[in-house]
Amino acid sequence: MNKDLHRRVLDSIRKHGMFRPGDRIGIGVSGGADSVAMLRIFAARGTELGISIFVLHFHHQLRGAEADEDERFVKALAAEFHLEFESGRADVAREAALNGWNLEDAARRLRYRFFASVAEARGLNRVAVAHTANDQAETILSHLLRGTGLTGLAGIYPVAGRIVRPLLELGREELREYLSALGQPWREDASNQDTSRTRARIRHQLIPLLLRDFDPSAVVRLSRLATHAREDETFWRSLEDERFDALATRESSGAISLSVTDLLSPLPGLARADRAAESGIAQASGPTMALTRRLVRRIFAELRGNREQLTSRHVDGVVDLATKSQSGARIDLPGIRVERIFNRLCFTNVSAAPDATPDAAQGGEQSLPNCDFAYAFARPGHAESASIVVTEIRRRFSLKMVDWPPAPRDTVLERGALDFDRVQWPLVLRNWRPGDSYRPQGSRSVRKLKRLLLESRIPRSARGSWPVLTSDGNVIWASGYPVAEELAPHPGTETGLVIGEEEL
Repeated sequence: MNKDLHRRVLDSIRKHGMFRPGDRIGIGVSGGADSVAMLRIFAARGTELGISIFVLHFHHQLRGAEADEDERFVKALAAEFHLEFESGRADVAREAALNGWNLEDAARRLRYRFFASVAEARGLNRVAVAHTANDQAETILSHLLRGTGLTGLAGIYPVAGRIVRPLLELGREELREYLSALGQPWREDASNQDTSRTRARIRHQLIPLLLRDFDPSAVVRLSRLATHAREDETFWRSLEDERFDALATRESSGAISLSVTDLLSPLPGLARADRAAESGIAQASGPTMALTRRLVRRIFAELRGNREQLTSRHVDGVVDLATKSQSGARIDLPGIRVERIFNRLCFTNVSAAPDATPDAAQGGEQSLPNCDFAYAFARPGHAESASIVVTEIRRRFSLKMVDWPPAPRDTVLERGALDFDRVQWPLVLRNWRPGDSYRPQGSRSVRKLKRLLLESRIPRSARGSWPVLTSDGNVIWASGYPVAEELAPHPGTETGLVIGEEEL
């Protein structure tokens, strides 16, 4: 049995490329059966693998004298095999209370923090921890009960950065049988029997029920499900990385932005997704919606460092912002503010700027910088277009002469149109300036553009760069608003001047 179990561990190490000859490896040993079995296997096979072994133990300060005895037990075991030993400790209960973590989460965070610090100090290439197929099954079931997606079904990874898990394909019981055959004792943690915790109930109640009443191979099948899900997840992560690099822009302020069209249709080759994006309607069953959601999570993680606290409800909110809102709308995610500015979504880490001014903390000054610009339009010929690219705000504007009234198939009225014969040339496209005002078509009075932007909830970060069109020095149009009443087409209009605007 020993040879077969050793072989399976060595096969797993080689399959996942966990170690290379000459590596310095930390072995996390709690004193429980799984980690003691791992230590015995590595002590027996370390020379064959060509690795140096260091025994690491973390004291959680949760179980008093029992935890002290665990530490002494592991230290003695390391000495028996002539291995270097290093222990660390932290007040897990105190850290959990200070940070709002549950005990299990706090213990995991502090334990891995200890492993990382020792690895850095000792020059360890990897740290092996003793998760088994049973741990994998418990993780999958825990994620399922929380309503996980594909990412959660991937469960525990054999290799995650510096951490490796060489026992992930072995069952808990066969490791105990292995130790019993060697006459090797281990320590039992009484707190693992506390079924007030969800993980313990899964371990001691749900999994035994599945094995007894449904399938004796349930643990193996759940572990296999995780393997298949990890393969799919690896593909999705690679695609997510490529699309993020291609579509997202890092602003000088530290924010990350991307266009609404790119978010809703991140793979433009899929025409059905393109049509949904162009119509402004997101299809939850659309072929690229899964990638859209992943991009939202990826941007969040880029800004926050992890994906914790981000729920499917938050992601739905961002999709709604992209599909149902106008420029100036915004929502809050945990520590992140998302604004729609023109046809772009801008994600700003407000939690990273505690000294920001109120407007900046709300995503204002941090999002896209205000900028001055002014471009003169050349007068187009009949049925011709004149266009200008405003690089400062990544938009293209065009003017086109059309016969008036337009043909029924033309939708120019939705984009804004002027009476060509009333316009004074040249027309200048510039950013909004304090004091700008005009009378929008359909309005009874002149309106301050600043007031219109405020009423539309346009964030301060976007107001200074808001594009307006002027004729003879007077505002005759502003992006998102009607043309000036005095220059709007009327029953006697013969030629219209259609204003076009699009995202670059």
